[in-house]
Amino acid sequence: MTAYFSYKQAMQYMGIKSKATFDKYLKNGLPTILIGKSKRIAKSDIDEFMAAHRVTAKQE
Repeated sequence: MTAYFSYKQAMQYMGIKSKATFDKYLKNGLPTILIGKSKRIAKSDIDEFMAAHRVTAKQE
């Protein structure tokens, strides 16, 4: 079962408190679902996005 989050819920799930930081994630490709005026983000998309941007200690 896929969970869908509002932007506020997605920010909480990701541990982000700043809307500006969240906007950077969106600009960097975090997928958004748009149905009418409602925007949602799939939990699975968040998990995939975060995994794709994982860095190792040598990359930091």
